[in-house]
Amino acid sequence: MNILDENVVETQCRLLRKWHIRYRQIGSDVGRQGMKDKEIVVLLHDLSGATFFTRDDDFFEQNLTHAGYFLVNTAVGKNEVAVFVRRVLRHPQFNTRAKRVGTVIRASHAGLLVWRLHAEEPLHLEWPAPKKG
Repeated sequence: MNILDENVVETQCRLLRKWHIRYRQIGSDVGRQGMKDKEIVVLLHDLSGATFFTRDDDFFEQNLTHAGYFLVNTAVGKNEVAVFVRRVLRHPQFNTRAKRVGTVIRASHAGLLVWRLHAEEPLHLEWPAPKKG
């Protein structure tokens, strides 16, 4: 299940729907508006295997890695979030739930900075080259 933070704007939600990317959003579909970061983490524990997308930098922390969920900090403009949600979900390292859980990442134009469960250092991954033709 993909969960969007309430800080993802409606125009980006519409794009995700247009692309048939299913999600629930904090405050309207799951949880409640104004949830604190710690409350969201508790909610994610209850939603086994959830993928949470946010623009909140506080979620890019090594200590937030957990075998039960996947956190994505989209370090991009508010009108670029949908594109980066789609890019992350299609990335070969994260294109299945099994590959995603236990990971916290920061997705940006420069690539992905990845904390894996029990890792001592973050890993930097490039975006795959666009498919030709």
